Amino acid sequence: MNKRDLSVSLQRANSTALYIGIPVVVFQFTLFSELHNGQNTQTTGSSIIFLVIVLAGIVVHELIHGLTWMIFGSKPFSTIKFGIQWKALTPYAHLSEPIEVNAYRLGAIMPGVILGIIPYLLSLILGNGNLLWFSMIHLTAAGGDWLVVWLLRKVKKGTLVEDHPTQAGCYVYESV
Repeated sequence: MNKRDLSVSLQRANSTALYIGIPVVVFQFTLFSELHNGQNTQTTGSSIIFLVIVLAGIVVHELIHGLTWMIFGSKPFSTIKFGIQWKALTPYAHLSEPIEVNAYRLGAIMPGVILGIIPYLLSLILGNGNLLWFSMIHLTAAGGDWLVVWLLRKVKKGTLVEDHPTQAGCYVYESV
């Protein structure tokens, strides 16, 4: 077996997330604004409560990674470690055992779907500025996860991957 590294530094993942996220956020905001005649584009209620909800969303983001890997990769919860890499100011979920690549991909995209795309669609339907901003923040935060999925685009179904312990991405186990 050949162990190939398909990872990037957390700093690179974060900068890529911003680079990709800015045009996505502009698109989200513009579409929302067009559909709702420029109204309801601000958050309502307490800024402190909104901030607490966004910060709680960061914790939930990492839990979604872990729970998805656990469920779709048939892994026990004990194989998932959570923490913060202080050097990059980045929270993480780390799976300590190899997993099939499609289960890994699913675990990578689920936070962006659940905390970004779904709230955005709801914001469009409901005209809710709080959901708009929540979704824009969390879709941007998932940018590094989308980068990891992009790095794995040529890896075939059934291939085992092992989450990288310190970077965004994984090792890919390939037959020689």
